[in-house]
Amino acid sequence: MIERERFIEIVRDTPLVSVDLVLVRGGAEILLGLRNNRPAQGSWFVPGGAIRKNEPRAAALQRVAARELQIADVLALRPQLLGVFEHFYPDCFAGDIGVSTHYVVIAHRIDVPAGFEVPGIDAQHRSLRWWPLAEAAESEAVHRYTRDYLPLLADHKRGPPPGGFGGDGAPQASCDAGRALVAKSPSAAARGHKKCPQSSDC
Repeated sequence: MIERERFIEIVRDTPLVSVDLVLVRGGAEILLGLRNNRPAQGSWFVPGGAIRKNEPRAAALQRVAARELQIADVLALRPQLLGVFEHFYPDCFAGDIGVSTHYVVIAHRIDVPAGFEVPGIDAQHRSLRWWPLAEAAESEAVHRYTRDYLPLLADHKRGPPPGGFGGDGAPQASCDAGRALVAKSPSAAARGHKKCPQSSDC
């Protein structure tokens, strides 16, 4: 465990790489949590968390889903790469202390059937709620970075796309499909929710 003061230095000096879990129920609802913690405190946001040093992306998804939602094996739900984003906040986990937060976010769509219920909730969230997609898109209570995901969901193909995970939890070949989908959202760059530039490397 990193000491608090050391972690403040890390957040001040470097970006954090994280995963977001975009759970879509029955193709019509998205799971959002009301955040207790900074940044984005008091906003409805998709679950997510930072990737640890030397932690594979699949392992990070498993850990975050188990900790925040008590989903024991999220890879069995076949997460799909939605895209790579950047999130910028004026504050950090320690409060309004003059340290901003920069996340590079690897977002994953996870489709679950109608009637699916999340097993539990962690201390980071005051509550969890399934929001109809149209309602979430219009609500100012939903953080703008989460709202930026919503136009992508209608275009995103189901099934295991490039950059998703196979049945053994291994990442599949490419992240280009997710990048291309992010580029379809004109509102994202305009509102500060930026997509990572394309390159030859994932």
